[in-house]
Amino acid sequence: MKTLDTILRNDTPHWVGDGFPVRSLFSYQGDTAAISPFLLFDYAGPWNFEPVKGHPRGVGEHPHKGFETVTIVYDGEVSHRDSTGGGGTIGAGEVQWMTAGSGVLHEEFHSPGYSKTGGPFRMVQLWVNLPAKDKLTPAKYQAITRDTIAEVTFDGGRARIIAGGFEGIKGSASTFTPINLWDVRLDAGAEVILPLPDGHTSMIAVLSGHITIDGKGVGEAEIARLSRDGKGVAIKADGDAMLLVMTGEPIDEPVFGYGPFVMNTETEIREAIAEFNSGKFGALAPA
Repeated sequence: MKTLDTILRNDTPHWVGDGFPVRSLFSYQGDTAAISPFLLFDYAGPWNFEPVKGHPRGVGEHPHKGFETVTIVYDGEVSHRDSTGGGGTIGAGEVQWMTAGSGVLHEEFHSPGYSKTGGPFRMVQLWVNLPAKDKLTPAKYQAITRDTIAEVTFDGGRARIIAGGFEGIKGSASTFTPINLWDVRLDAGAEVILPLPDGHTSMIAVLSGHITIDGKGVGEAEIARLSRDGKGVAIKADGDAMLLVMTGEPIDEPVFGYGPFVMNTETEIREAIAEFNSGKFGALAPA
């Protein structure tokens, strides 16, 4: 079985634009080998937004290159638009999986409808690295709606399979390296063993509630990073709990990041900045 390595947390929130109150629970500014193939985990919320008239809250046009962004909405609605022509609105239980690859521009705002009504908001954005051979892949966008996400029930809870597989059930997301991404809900008092692969970087984010692993408590807005060795992890839910389970095969390559660009070398970062400044990332699709 896997064991608890460390608990990741961040008590210093910040705003991304005016629509996303974020706690960055890990990022590529730290030990990139320990979190590979993942790069960043932003937990936005929980928050309650008042109705707003005029332009929706969010973050305007900005670039990315060399990795993927995965946006998972739990409460509220997020609208996306990018320079590949991809875009749309996702609500509770839905996912936007954007491959920045060779370069993309995009924007993320609250949907017009949610902006008018306001209400609770909770969202995760996860950055997933691309191996060097795929960093220049053409940018693309996957909208993963509720009806395309398979659900598995088990004694003590259930799991929605966004990517990878769980007990033979496959997720609908297309990934470049082996990754599991599961939206897991545990009932209060449940004691479960989740089937995590041996050798994978494995992390469990607690989005609400409280769990115990290896006799240690993990609470809301904390991530349990587990050992790579071992198959599966034993979890006790100390109350109803909402978890995001992430596992991935590590990418054993250098990571060099600068803001919205993540490549393998400083030279490649300088090239990305020059490409963006010269307009090579294209233009946003019309609204």
